[in-house]
Amino acid sequence: MVLSVIILLMIFNHRLVYYAYIQAKGQINVIRNAQPIEELLIDPHFPDSLKSKLKLIEEVKVYAVKQLGLKGIDNYTTYFDQGGKDLMWVVSGCQPFKLESYEWGFPILGTFSYKGFFKYEMAVDEMEKLKKMGLDASIRTAGGWSTLGILKDPILSDMLDRNVGSLSDLIIHELTHGTIFIKDSIELNENLASFIGNTGAQLFLSQRFGETSEELQTYKRRLEDHRKFTSYVLQGASRLDSLYASFSDGMRQEEKLKLKELAFRDFKENVRNIEFHNDEYRKYFDDLNINNTFFMSFLRYRGGQDFFLEELNRGFQNDLPAYIHALKERYAR
Repeated sequence: MVLSVIILLMIFNHRLVYYAYIQAKGQINVIRNAQPIEELLIDPHFPDSLKSKLKLIEEVKVYAVKQLGLKGIDNYTTYFDQGGKDLMWVVSGCQPFKLESYEWGFPILGTFSYKGFFKYEMAVDEMEKLKKMGLDASIRTAGGWSTLGILKDPILSDMLDRNVGSLSDLIIHELTHGTIFIKDSIELNENLASFIGNTGAQLFLSQRFGETSEELQTYKRRLEDHRKFTSYVLQGASRLDSLYASFSDGMRQEEKLKLKELAFRDFKENVRNIEFHNDEYRKYFDDLNINNTFFMSFLRYRGGQDFFLEELNRGFQNDLPAYIHALKERYAR
């Protein structure tokens, strides 16, 4: 009887089964071909500049586990060389005249507002499928991911292209995912991981390099730029939300699209009025065609930062380890 039920489920969910198979195959390929860090550190052909990044990741990991209270001491002990190629692609979808993400459901894990692929062709097919449904859709590459403690996550070679601050942030971000995961709350999960990644990286850099170090100051300037940019994007999302709410049921599709495109054009032009430390932010939109998924990605990763900051300051007197401990108890799996 049980076997019959399993077979029926596989028949009716063959696409999901195939997707899971491809994802598992991709993940296993990465794990199988990952090299132990110990071997690379004594390899005379492996660049010293990359060895220093590997050592930094170990320091960040130890700090995150022992001082912040995150899990993941077994993660990032191996290295996978991507050979200069992208490894994973993420597809997102959104309603065309409403900032509401399309969601995919997965057994046990719950619903997600994005879907990852190890095969680019499958990602393109998924994006085109969303477009045929009348949705806004997009593809982006993934700079890192977490298996939520299910597997031993490796260091990806692309990670080592980041500077010290950005790399520290990424490692703490991903370890947060493996420590605290709230089912069916992808926006909360990503906002929380981003907040702890930002805050934890500053604490680590201050302890490791010093409060006045160039490493910390560079990272703080990057954060300041990113917060300005994020604030601008979130304001743009709010204006879009108001615009879409003003659309009447009798309004023609062409008129809605025209007003939407005008809003996007104004958004891209006005970003040039913001003063950034890094001028690259002003060039960000030069060759970028944005749609609703762009704004949803910022809401997903950055829309709840103020809440966490206020809770950390008021409820925990800016004590991040104490806050993480409380969050682990609050969202215990």
